[in-house]
Amino acid sequence: MNNFEQLVERVAAKAAEGHGLQPPVSAEALDEAERRLGFRLHPLLAALYLEVGNGGFGPMDSLLPLTCGPDLDGEEGMVDGYLARIPPADADTWWSWPKGVIPVLDWGCAMFACVDCRSEEGTVLLFEPNAISGQDLSGAWFVDAGSLAEWLETWLGGRGWYEEGVVDEGFDMALWPEASARL
Repeated sequence: MNNFEQLVERVAAKAAEGHGLQPPVSAEALDEAERRLGFRLHPLLAALYLEVGNGGFGPMDSLLPLTCGPDLDGEEGMVDGYLARIPPADADTWWSWPKGVIPVLDWGCAMFACVDCRSEEGTVLLFEPNAISGQDLSGAWFVDAGSLAEWLETWLGGRGWYEEGVVDEGFDMALWPEASARL
């Protein structure tokens, strides 16, 4: 029994109410995804894919699928989305994406919710490219939640900034302090 079992059960119950939930992935599919990524997913994120579904739940019923198959034609999978954002080692570019930071939800307008798989908590970040200044990408990374568990609890409680009718006049996301060092 892991520390996340009750949370995963609550997420699964709410996900079953939504639309577009895909069947969970197999342990083999998760292993292959982690092999392609070159690192392990945060344990809670892995449990969601293994026990709840291959995307289609969470905020806006829009968690990205781990990988895409014939049933998910045209949708970007989380693994391919991450790999497409990592420039090759020999690339001559100012663009970079932090290693281990997985895009898990496409908010639209090129904004993504991401999970930092290198952090113990699985910090949830918001990538907002409209905040990029010149060639400094560090201003585009904001902390949405201190942990993936906290982010899910906010969604389960209907208190997220993305929820219709939730207005917080003092709402201001903090910049991700590790951005400069990780880019």
